[in-house]
Amino acid sequence: MNTVRTVLGDVPPGELGVCDAHDHLFFGSPLLPGQELRDASAARAELASFREWGGRSVVQWTPYGLGRRAADLPLLSRDTGVHVVAATGLHQAAHYAPELPAELRGRLAEVFVTELTEGIGASGVRAGIIKVAGGFHGLDAHARWTMTAAAEAHRATGAPIAVHLELGTAGLDVLDLLCGELGVPPHRVILGHLNRSPDFVVHRQAAEAGAYLAFDGPSRANHATDWRMPDALRALADAGFGHRLLLGGDTTTAAARSVDGGPGLPYLLRRIRPRLELALGAELVGRILTENPGRAFAVEWRRPFPAVGPVER
Repeated sequence: MNTVRTVLGDVPPGELGVCDAHDHLFFGSPLLPGQELRDASAARAELASFREWGGRSVVQWTPYGLGRRAADLPLLSRDTGVHVVAATGLHQAAHYAPELPAELRGRLAEVFVTELTEGIGASGVRAGIIKVAGGFHGLDAHARWTMTAAAEAHRATGAPIAVHLELGTAGLDVLDLLCGELGVPPHRVILGHLNRSPDFVVHRQAAEAGAYLAFDGPSRANHATDWRMPDALRALADAGFGHRLLLGGDTTTAAARSVDGGPGLPYLLRRIRPRLELALGAELVGRILTENPGRAFAVEWRRPFPAVGPVER
């Protein structure tokens, strides 16, 4: 049976309810100094507010080495009544000190598999997705390395692969690599940040290939988001791909949290949902927020090769 792997255990896809398919409760990167998401009380408040607006689940795309705080996630989920899905994986090289990727050479897929099946470090919390990243209009050696490891981990476990597309670009290159060269089924790939590059032709080609398309990170004016999302989603829905669409908030800085005056997790439901309902109709938007995430993140989990030891970062 296909299930979604949450921080409290595996659940049927129908239990996700209204889902923010890409966000962050905890996140820290040298590219965003002073804006780290480290405050557990603030994360709890964000989840509670999201719940008040009808949210029932959040998929955290924070991968290895960027401050996931996996051990804190189960308590936050229990306290707020919101399902949380954690991630393994690796971001772009720029987010890490050079020595960290070097430490993982030769064992990256094993690390991913361990975190998906045994748990992240000593937390016992199992990841439910593999998060990797492309580059701006291309894939460098780091991206190819991480995606190759992600494909190996997918084959061992069944886990879905969620991909950060830099400014929404290189989605077709990602599919050529993951699905063409490495044999990952397209419906197990989620392409993120497509709202940042409003290229309707590329969107349709990615949907035709069978991938899920995530429009995440609303409210970022410099990323061509809110005002173009309705047209992009309507074009895909009209072409018969409404079942391939996902929505998320992608809160990556402390200033973006609603508790600090930013849009935060509630913005997706407070502002984006009603705007999309005007363009697409409430029924389709409801399915995008509930049924689609259930299909995208639920898999028939497989037992992998023997795991390595704890590697929490």
